[in-house]
Amino acid sequence: MDREQLERFLDETLESAKFGDYSPNGLQVEGRSRVRRVITGVTACQALLDEAVCRNADTVIVHHGYFWKGESPRVAGAKRQRLATLLRHDINLFAYHLPLDAHPVLGNNAQWARCLDWDCQGHFGDQAIGCWGALPVPMRADALAGQLESVLARPPLLVGAPDRMLRRIAWCSGGAQNLIESAARLGVDAYLSGEISEPTPHLARENGIVFLACGHHATERFGPRALAAHLAETLGLDCEFVDLPNPA
Repeated sequence: MDREQLERFLDETLESAKFGDYSPNGLQVEGRSRVRRVITGVTACQALLDEAVCRNADTVIVHHGYFWKGESPRVAGAKRQRLATLLRHDINLFAYHLPLDAHPVLGNNAQWARCLDWDCQGHFGDQAIGCWGALPVPMRADALAGQLESVLARPPLLVGAPDRMLRRIAWCSGGAQNLIESAARLGVDAYLSGEISEPTPHLARENGIVFLACGHHATERFGPRALAAHLAETLGLDCEFVDLPNPA
């Protein structure tokens, strides 16, 4: 497949033009013009690039790429090594940040909900990234935490009463803990995200809701995995998701 064809397909599928973002979406580093073997992952770290080399991949597609707003423009240290690996091996790097959170089918939030049978009834927050809806059946907060641990392969951090009954929840993957007050205004019983910061427990308690921090990496594996399967099924590409351990 031609690289430009893949880029058009990804841009159109993920509707990347709709989003204002913190880094460029789409092709970030140009490699070979023909795409034959693709891997997807959460972050374009050195370990993922090394996997691409070992697996003879010519294209890497990630959620967290490079060239973030506010970062140093210098090509030094880890950034130099990462770019050197891509350029030396002529590997394409594509990255889709908010588009891969928000896609209604392939996105991190949609796929997270699908794995736990949550019903998304609406969206909230900046650029409507967050989701809210109802649990299939009311359950205690600690029971939901147990479900999350089984799906995410890590225990979430629970802020609030473990025995509180939850009916309506809101969620947004990754570092979206700052949406907690927007979620609380929806009248939900709990808000779930990836990260937690110092103000988050205070805001959860003062807004009368439960908060569950489920892991940034853990909650953003869903989109890259779904995208790999979609590319294989739709385009017939040799494509697989590579998950690398990350406790954050």
